[in-house]
Amino acid sequence: MTELAGYRRESLSIDQQLALRTAASRLGEAFAGIYGSETIERFLHSSYDQFATGSTIPNFLPLLAERFARQRLTALARVEGHTNDGRPVVLFLCVHNAGRSQMALGFFEHLAGDSAIAWSGGSEPGVEVNPAAIAAMAERGIDISAEYPKPWTDEIVRAADVVVSMGCGDACPIFPGKRYEDWILDDPDGLDTEQVRPVRDEIERRVRLLLAELNVPAATPDRL
Repeated sequence: MTELAGYRRESLSIDQQLALRTAASRLGEAFAGIYGSETIERFLHSSYDQFATGSTIPNFLPLLAERFARQRLTALARVEGHTNDGRPVVLFLCVHNAGRSQMALGFFEHLAGDSAIAWSGGSEPGVEVNPAAIAAMAERGIDISAEYPKPWTDEIVRAADVVVSMGCGDACPIFPGKRYEDWILDDPDGLDTEQVRPVRDEIERRVRLLLAELNVPAATPDRL
């Protein structure tokens, strides 16, 4: 792998440099025969930069960068026709990617299982997922505590079959040929768990309806 040219070397600890090289190596193995080291490192480095400007704990940055780069490269491979397993891809978007879109992602992944793919993003990503949203989802047996706010990128939007926006308004990206839905939902920001529950339940109802429209069977009974 090449040098970490995207960064000022003095700004990275030795542990971070090692973690990024290890991440690049894992991504190289995952996308072998599809993308070379230059493309992989470019996506890894730019993904790192997306989180480095926030207050995320530095030691977690390489892991977040690897996860986001993996998602972006997967999306790019679909857009460029390198991979296509026929599964529908849904992208949930809101402002901070900390509440509504994360709950929608949690329900979608839990209900769809391996039959569909879902991603999420925000126009102005926050620092952490809303604790009240995490608690409300935990009541339904769905753990979203490992999720993290992130932006959307062109390749992720282009790879989606359905784009669901939740309050991001004009900031939401528009690409031709996509199915767009605008879900009007209260923002959980500043609400406690009890206040978030009605939002959670409405999101579940809409996710179930969307899955039915996509002909994706829910993997669980009528209620979780």
